[in-house]
Amino acid sequence: MTAPLWARLVATFFGTGRLRPGPGSWGSLATVIVWWLLSRIIAPDRQAVAAAALAVLVIVIGIPAATRVARASGVKDPQFVVIDEVAGQLITLIAVPVSWKSLLLGFILFRGFDIVKPPPVRQLERLPEGVGIVVDDVGAGLYALAVMQVLRHFGFFGV
Repeated sequence: MTAPLWARLVATFFGTGRLRPGPGSWGSLATVIVWWLLSRIIAPDRQAVAAAALAVLVIVIGIPAATRVARASGVKDPQFVVIDEVAGQLITLIAVPVSWKSLLLGFILFRGFDIVKPPPVRQLERLPEGVGIVVDDVGAGLYALAVMQVLRHFGFFGV
């Protein structure tokens, strides 16, 4: 059984999940680059809402895509499914001024929380199918977002 093309394109973030080594890191890096490009055409005062809206859209489309691809592959959480990293990375960057420093730190923090999976993030993996695949990265993204907001509050990003 093969997942529909739309599901494969979404779940792998247009093939990014097929890159090696570390497909999750490639998915996060691709998201950072896409967000940087989008930030050039979205007014700074609208970027927080845009990042949040994009994250919600990715979650809503990503869960059924991840479900279909996981079912077709016969693997509970295939490494090549990286739409979860896209969602978590976008969440990390909500309401953060876009600069090389914020993008790099956001990437590092999200990947760190995604790998370590502090409680209750690890437990979220147990949720069924695409929900479990995506929601644990949403949790990691929320941890990273919290750290980014604390740093922003104390002027780390110069704002």
